[in-house]
Amino acid sequence: MAPAQARFPTGETTFIPEEASRPAPIGSGHAGSDRFKRTAPVSDKVWATAGKPPSHRDLSALETAIRRELGTVAGDFAVAFRNLSQPEEAVFIRERESFHAASTMKTPVMMEVYQQAAAREVSLHDSVLVKNEFRSIVDGSPFHLNVSDDSEAQLYHLIGRKRTLGALVYDMITHSSNLATNLVIEKVDARRVTQTMRRLGAKDTRVLRGVEDNKAYEKGLNNTTTAYDLLLLYEKLARREVVHPRASDEMIQILLDQTDRSIIPARLPASVKVAHKTGNITGVHHDSGIVYLPDGKKYVLVLLSKNLRDFDQGTEALARVSELVYRFVAGE
Repeated sequence: MAPAQARFPTGETTFIPEEASRPAPIGSGHAGSDRFKRTAPVSDKVWATAGKPPSHRDLSALETAIRRELGTVAGDFAVAFRNLSQPEEAVFIRERESFHAASTMKTPVMMEVYQQAAAREVSLHDSVLVKNEFRSIVDGSPFHLNVSDDSEAQLYHLIGRKRTLGALVYDMITHSSNLATNLVIEKVDARRVTQTMRRLGAKDTRVLRGVEDNKAYEKGLNNTTTAYDLLLLYEKLARREVVHPRASDEMIQILLDQTDRSIIPARLPASVKVAHKTGNITGVHHDSGIVYLPDGKKYVLVLLSKNLRDFDQGTEALARVSELVYRFVAGE
């Protein structure tokens, strides 16, 4: 069943811009570099060679199909999937490998906001001054965000005014606003985000800073994560175990409002709901979240990529992997 329609308590009119234990990993990849072997593309009838989709117990066929699909494009990939309706059904490919988190780190930041709100350290109704000046974690020098590099521009028109913390979180997730992200991280402290990730069991997720801190980037001080960690976080969220049930419901609702539908939802029926967060930088495109089927089945899927030679081809391949997983769970 999809989560209740818990609304986000922003304290103002919502700003809508225009615009656990697990089985052993199934396969650890090919020998050597573990890059995916290039093969012929998988046709739309992905199970044609078998004559029918794999049964719910035939995970090896699903993994083979995923590897074949990812082998059609140049790049490095990680996949983590678990059917929450039948938790023994899971596929892991390079799930412990570290990737630049890109904007997937915004979900951990949101979790930290709710953690601090539950502890009454902050309120979702707190007013936050909208500004475009931040300090590098390297030397404290100031830097500014470039609106042309941000996926959401409306917030820049509010510089000098105030906006609630809750509304900034909504902007950060649904439109992946970098400006909102930096304001939220400045409010809750990146170090505490990482500490909360450790408490939740995400041992390889590191949130060091906000967005566009170029000095930090040049020194390799980047936010990082793994497919396994993100799977763990979304499993806990789906079970309403992050902070408390109401907070989990509210976070899921925000994730359901995600506007970037280029990967996990792209090739799925409109009746399927996805609570997810994407992320991309040069050569990197990710998606991660919870997928809700109309019949009540649900699963978590994490798709990470790096070193993509062709961004669009990589995106399409990941979307086709999402379709493969959906068809497996749906039994099509």
